[in-house]
Amino acid sequence: LQTTRDYSIINHTPNTERAMARRRRSIGRDRGLQFRMYFVMFNLIIVYLFFFAAMTLIGIDLTFIVILALILLGTQYFFSDKLVLRSVGARIVSPDEAPELHSTIDRLVAKAGMPKPKIAISKSDIPNAFATGRNPQNSVVCVTEGIMRRLTNDELEGVLGHELTHIKNRDVTVITFASFFATLASMLSGMLMWMMLLGGLTGSRSRNGGGLAMGFMAAYVISLIVYFVANLLILALSRYREYSADRGGAILTGQPSHLASGLMKITGSISRIPTQDLRKMETANAFCIVSALRGESLAGLFASHPPIDKRVSRLRDLSRELDRR
Repeated sequence: LQTTRDYSIINHTPNTERAMARRRRSIGRDRGLQFRMYFVMFNLIIVYLFFFAAMTLIGIDLTFIVILALILLGTQYFFSDKLVLRSVGARIVSPDEAPELHSTIDRLVAKAGMPKPKIAISKSDIPNAFATGRNPQNSVVCVTEGIMRRLTNDELEGVLGHELTHIKNRDVTVITFASFFATLASMLSGMLMWMMLLGGLTGSRSRNGGGLAMGFMAAYVISLIVYFVANLLILALSRYREYSADRGGAILTGQPSHLASGLMKITGSISRIPTQDLRKMETANAFCIVSALRGESLAGLFASHPPIDKRVSRLRDLSRELDRR
């Protein structure tokens, strides 16, 4: 890779760095975006409280399922980085193996005031990048060979700033905990479905068998509804956090246009990659900076990533705001 293109790092003068730092500090938080994220999380809490209240009234004991869900999400929380890296064929690289990449990350984490994550490279030609890990002290930023070949140094820096913002905002932790009760509802509905298919409910001959069956049927329907609504809210939260990472990464680098240009290049390249190749990134899709799934841009409420045109528009607005400072 190093023989095919120059990965020289742009050096900023101290005066330029100070000017960029002043501009970054002058840009406040996007309160509208923050309000939408908090509103989604508030609605998730309401849905989950309803779920628990309904299960309590019906008489469903959730202890066993809660333990299973905790084990499942605990495994995902503590080992997500290793599982995702293995699924996309990525490996951790040292500063000697990827000096330019490490140098860029070093500079960005110094600006962000955060621990340096591990850096991994996937041999995939699909242009993409993602961050994973349970907290800033245990995190990984992964880029593909495809994105390193296609983006300029400035565009790649914008992408890395986006991923570091995900880590600093603890987005993996937020989404993991937000999805806990959705996982719980999914496991409960699956268990109840199998019980009904095997006749464990409808075959009861006891005097209260009919009422018991109706109760479990109600629990099954409620768990399906909770799972569906919760997932819509989690997807909305995921989209808002992508907007937030775009904004944070662009402010970190001081150049929103570079990230916007990188997003456009990534999207244009992905559209020309065969579907069978894109499937290799499916397991990491929720983490990626741009969705690698065909047709997700048309999925609306069911999309994990916001439309590229809206992301680019927001970045252009931010660029104009920075220029006025």
